[in-house]
Order: sequence, then C-alpha cells, then structure tokens
Amino acid sequence: MSKIQIYDPAMCCSSGVCGPQVDPVLPRFASDLEWLKSKGHQVERFNLGQQPAEYASNPTVQQLLQAEGVDCLPLVLVDGRVMSRSEYPTRENLALWTGTQLKASALPVVSDEAGDCCGSSGCC
Repeated sequence: MSKIQIYDPAMCCSSGVCGPQVDPVLPRFASDLEWLKSKGHQVERFNLGQQPAEYASNPTVQQLLQAEGVDCLPLVLVDGRVMSRSEYPTRENLALWTGTQLKASALPVVSDEAGDCCGSSGCC
C-alpha cells in the first residue's frame, strides 16, 4: 500500500466548506482521499496555516517552497515522490499513482460476435 501526503496551502479546513464560497474541488478531493483510505492506503494531509512544522521537516517540500513559494501548493507526494503540484489531482490520477483499481463499470458488456445489441436474447 502507498503512503500519500498532501501539503495544502493555508486554509481554514481541508474540506473548504467553511469559506464564503465553496470550491467544489475540495470536497471532491476529500472524498477521493477517503476512497484511498478505504482501499488501505495511508493518507496524511497537512495545512500550512495549522501545521507549518510538517512543511519544514520534509526536505522535498522545503526545497520546493524555497524555489517556488506557496504557488507550488497543494503538493501531493506518493511514497515520497512529488506527483502533483499547484492543483488537486483527480481520482483517476490517484488510482494510477497508487496502483489502485477504479470500480469497474456495472453495465454488462455485449459481445460483437452475438450480432445484435442484446446478445442472443432475441429482444430485438
């Protein structure tokens, strides 16, 4: 299982629902992180405004902050490697980086060999 670390910019909370306008990306991303946890991955999330020592104690994060400033946030590290900076990744990217399978489609697959859209059921 992978270790995912998220270094957020300073904000009131990780869900973003406390501000005057809710950024729809933040609740989606929080949901994606809960999904990763449910798959057995270790997820750590830090807020610059509340946990600045976590930023200073990670040499990779510290180096990026010195070079680029807070514009590099949010940073997403997977097993210590920077996988994303300056934006929140999609669930598809998180799945790819952690080797986690996304839920397969619930729709049945129809074979082209059957000759019609319903297979051999005779409905059409």
